[in-house]
Amino acid sequence: MTGKYIYFAVAALLGVLAALNHFLPYFMLSILYLFVLHHYKKFQPYLLSVITAVWLVFFLFGFQAANHNHTKIPETVSLFSLEYIQDPKIDGDLLQIQAKEHVYKEKLLIRYKMNSQQEKEDLKDKSFYGYVCKLSGDLKKPKIAKNPNGFDYRNYLKTKEIYWIVESKENPLSNCTPVKRSSPFTLIQDLRFMGIHYLEKQFPTEIASLSSALIFGERGMLSLDLQEDYQKTGLVHLLAISGLHVSLLIGMVFYMGIRLGLTRQTMTNFLLMVLPVYVILTGASSSVIRAGLMIFLVLAVIKWKNQLKLLPLDAISLACIIYLTFNPLVLFDVGFQLSFTVSAAIILSAKYILGKYSITIIQMIVISAASQLTALPFLLYHFFGLSFIGIVANLIYIPLFSYVYLPGLYGLFFIQLVLGWTPGILIKFFMSIITLFNTLIALLADLNFAALVPGRPNLFFLLFDIVVIVCIFYIWEKRGYPNRKWHLVGLSAALLTFQSGWNWADPFGEVTMIDVGQGDSIFIHFPRGGGNYLIDTGGTMNFMDENWQKRAKPYEVGRDVVVPFLKGKGITKIDKLILTHGDMDHIGGAKSIIKELKVEEILLPSVAEPSAMEEEIKAKAEKKGINLVHVSSGYRWGNADHQFYILSPDENFKGERNSGSLAIFARFGGLNWFFGGDLDKPGEERIIQRYPELTVDVLKAGHHGSKTSSSEAFIRQVKPKAAIISVGEDNRFGHPHQEVIKLLKEVNAVIYRTDLQGAITYSFYKNTGTFSTFLP
Repeated sequence: MTGKYIYFAVAALLGVLAALNHFLPYFMLSILYLFVLHHYKKFQPYLLSVITAVWLVFFLFGFQAANHNHTKIPETVSLFSLEYIQDPKIDGDLLQIQAKEHVYKEKLLIRYKMNSQQEKEDLKDKSFYGYVCKLSGDLKKPKIAKNPNGFDYRNYLKTKEIYWIVESKENPLSNCTPVKRSSPFTLIQDLRFMGIHYLEKQFPTEIASLSSALIFGERGMLSLDLQEDYQKTGLVHLLAISGLHVSLLIGMVFYMGIRLGLTRQTMTNFLLMVLPVYVILTGASSSVIRAGLMIFLVLAVIKWKNQLKLLPLDAISLACIIYLTFNPLVLFDVGFQLSFTVSAAIILSAKYILGKYSITIIQMIVISAASQLTALPFLLYHFFGLSFIGIVANLIYIPLFSYVYLPGLYGLFFIQLVLGWTPGILIKFFMSIITLFNTLIALLADLNFAALVPGRPNLFFLLFDIVVIVCIFYIWEKRGYPNRKWHLVGLSAALLTFQSGWNWADPFGEVTMIDVGQGDSIFIHFPRGGGNYLIDTGGTMNFMDENWQKRAKPYEVGRDVVVPFLKGKGITKIDKLILTHGDMDHIGGAKSIIKELKVEEILLPSVAEPSAMEEEIKAKAEKKGINLVHVSSGYRWGNADHQFYILSPDENFKGERNSGSLAIFARFGGLNWFFGGDLDKPGEERIIQRYPELTVDVLKAGHHGSKTSSSEAFIRQVKPKAAIISVGEDNRFGHPHQEVIKLLKEVNAVIYRTDLQGAITYSFYKNTGTFSTFLP
């Protein structure tokens, strides 16, 4: 069976997917897979029977996992008996930790808001392992995605078999009793906690955070900005303990053992015993488990070489099968997807690459390119794009991590453990190296021209990408293939431009009111490259008073909602960023938009006293060279397909900020639109006095449906057929007001609300279109 385990692994994957995803397409794909093995690979009936049996077994594993993937805890439960199973995550004044509930045998996510800096310091110093704790709290459902391409926290936690968040006002360790007999798993986790805590106490933050990531697999100490830089440059895999790290470490330990006079058999036995401990000690992420299983299998072959034969491809295939046996839901983990597919591609290509390219630097470039190519469908689906700079950056950072960071930081750790102190010259050396390369990666991450962002592919584009990638690898490695270079260039160009080209040529337009909570943000896309407009950006108010309470990267609606929504659609350029007025809930996200996307022009209302946030946006626009225009009534733009007219305010408006909101009348998609920001009743009355014939098809309700807007006279004159209201779920203002809802119903307007229906989209082709909501 040597060399054939990959076929069983593929069958296992298809079986799990058929059970957990859509049965029919994956069942048909499985039938096609068996046909290909029979017709092209000439597999014998007995081997096809074994592969079919593997498919069936893993289909049942997946079916059982799906059947059990729901909560058993009633919503009314408020008292819990918990055993903590994870290190706490402490961010500002918020503590989060996973726990196992003893009565229902179910995992929960505990959230606790700390009351003082002293309490925070105390909890950071305490281990949460080895206790059973009584805790009261309220069960809350995790948040769902309310926008296209939004992060669905509920789905994410469900793949981890967590269905409830417990919001508690009690200290998680306030009512605990020690467990009489701790399991080996708990003891190893406790050792991990102490190791991470020791690093934090003994070394500067820069060294401690990187050491924590590379030694214990804990990235929580790394700044979120730095992690984002690694993500943007395609190097985030280096911050996770992967096959490279595990192989280097195992190799070093094996070599040291041999040098100390121990036999190869003794070292093999030692490593077989230590590997499972190491996997738990380093956080048991998907990449660590994959690497640990592979190396365990390789060591087993070395130990029993007369009885076992195993190729590297067999090792990764068996590792995949074993992993799925114990946890079919891991298939939805992006770390699992990237770790196994990229590793398998490198193994499959290694013989060809090493045989064809003799120069080491060329081999590294080719392996890096092959890795990026294999990862492309997953990167597009989960992160909407990739950075070409990663191919070059890998050439710098892989040797840095392999030969400087990994051995050096392990060395510092053990020197500190043995001597109780670390020579200052070593600290200074690593501080300078880390600072230098952190600065470099920040610069590389800002090279937006090197990024490809076609957006999240639909099923058609995903299948297209996979087929093209397989063809590229086939042609690349096929000896004697005619016109190889031209075909590779053509396929590569198609891979990189097909989806982006469709985004530009798409004949359909859209208007989407993005659900930004209590705020406004409306995206308008015109067909065939006709332009992208964004009216307001939402915004988040943060009220943290003391430094210890501040989150490392507090929620910011522009960065966390609007930018992912746009990039998920392949939007990297905004032709007009229209900011209706200076309130935070309308323009607070503009800084993230300006930072992450190319903005051609910003429109602001012509007012006598702009807000501080408006002044800040102006400064950023000037720094970026963005054209900034103050507009007032009479300003207009458009073409044959769309026209926009500014109806208010008057130039250099003096008065209340909401009353000075930009009011925009637009014609496109076969409808008349009115976007009025937070325009109040006096502002509306000025408009209908000036434009007594004004009527609209779609009204963006003013000020989130507040009764200070949407006056009766205004509504009865404009007679909207539909009203869209952007409003936060369970907001403290009571928006939208019932008087407004009643008035809109009286004129027979169809009402759409983001708090109830999520993002609201009008999709149009030429002069016809339909409304849809993200939530049913």
